[in-house]
Amino acid sequence: MAAQNGKDLLIKVDILGDGSFVTLAGLRATRISFNAESVDVTSLESQGGWRELLGGAGVKSASISGSGVFKDEDTDERARQLFFDGEVPGFQVIIPDFGVVEGPFQVTSLEYAGTHNGEATYELALASAGALTFVAH
Repeated sequence: MAAQNGKDLLIKVDILGDGSFVTLAGLRATRISFNAESVDVTSLESQGGWRELLGGAGVKSASISGSGVFKDEDTDERARQLFFDGEVPGFQVIIPDFGVVEGPFQVTSLEYAGTHNGEATYELALASAGALTFVAH
């Protein structure tokens, strides 16, 4: 796989609740991480005292974060409203030359910042709120 352009990793939100996904505008940095809890089933009979894990068990989760500047009133307003209403709409994450992750996420953090002689910025964090799908490219 060749090097990829970071700006091609996109976070999209179902803007109207009807499956029409729109890129969250103004993001400069984005990140997605996947996690799976392990379930330790080590016992006195474990070979050589090595830890044993129960395959397929444990809770899976994903988190998304991003930061950027205000560029689009519609997506800025949607992100803010999602936080205050506690909604869990569909999101898509486009990972260049890899695929698309899609599913419900909740906005768990929304931060605003600005300096006297600089642009207003925002940061947001999302946590998966249900089953995710992945479609490879």
